Amino acid sequence: MPKKATPSSSAGPVGRAPRVPVEERLFSLVLALLATDTGLTKTEILSTVQGYRQRWSRGDNLALERQFERDKDDIRELGVPLETIEELGSSGNNQNLRYRILRGDYELPTDIAFSSEETALLTLAAMVWREGTLSGESRRALLKLRSLGGAAPVPELDYAPRIRSRDSAFEPLRTALDRSAVVLFDYLKPGESAPRARRVVPYALVQFQGRWMCSAIDTETGGWRTFLLSRITGEVTVTNESVTVPPEATAERSLADLEDLWAAQTAVVEVEPASDAETRLLKRRGTTRGDDGTLTIHWSDRFLLADELASFGPEVRVVEPEGVRELVVERLSAVATQHADSRKASRG
Repeated sequence: MPKKATPSSSAGPVGRAPRVPVEERLFSLVLALLATDTGLTKTEILSTVQGYRQRWSRGDNLALERQFERDKDDIRELGVPLETIEELGSSGNNQNLRYRILRGDYELPTDIAFSSEETALLTLAAMVWREGTLSGESRRALLKLRSLGGAAPVPELDYAPRIRSRDSAFEPLRTALDRSAVVLFDYLKPGESAPRARRVVPYALVQFQGRWMCSAIDTETGGWRTFLLSRITGEVTVTNESVTVPPEATAERSLADLEDLWAAQTAVVEVEPASDAETRLLKRRGTTRGDDGTLTIHWSDRFLLADELASFGPEVRVVEPEGVRELVVERLSAVATQHADSRKASRG
């Protein structure tokens, strides 16, 4: 009978250490290095700082040390002046190196100050900018604002919108975006029975009409494509191959193209007066009401539009275009079929 493995007493609590978000770990490291004048050794950092201490042990910490080396590079790329101090008489001994961030080099000039309301607004803007453009400058600004007290309780921030992506493809695509790296993923287009493999280099992640999209260039054809993140199936593979992205490939261009597409495509629908459908569709940006009472609405993806219109059931009837009407009828027919099958099954 095989022996049951037992955890080492130095390995800490049994089970997997809780995952700490990357930005929280970097922020904790910056705060720790700002709080010391003499600096901290690698061991002191790994055993005490949030994001490292959860995985630190008295045994092998090679993986954690490599993580710290990468984090140092990331912090310096964000413009944080992280110093390495070598103690006298310890030349060549990396374990005795100390790390610190001089507050005078990191803080804003003394002649610049913000009120609590200004800091709250700047912090909110930095959070939105971070999610919208994913730039290093925004992350650097957020770190500085939080060190100035932006993380302190501010009433306005209790209700601040948090733009977050629930699509698993978001983080690897953001990584590829920072590196101009080629990615591989499977993409399921509406109406197709199986996903198709895609090989592209992303140049923008944008949110349009409440949905995250990735604008990318096909590495084989050179064509410019836009992918809805929710239609990416499986994992996104970030390759080691990097490609120079044309300077005109920007998030601004991506949004402008989507806006042009949205403006050019319309559907005409009839709605029940005073219904939920009428209320909601009238509030859509760009919706107009005709003399005959019909509503003209804009759209960028006919499949998403069909999903929305079908959700209103009999309160909406699509007049045109024919393609959108067929998609709505298809969805409503599927619901009716499922309902009929459920009734048959319940009767046994």
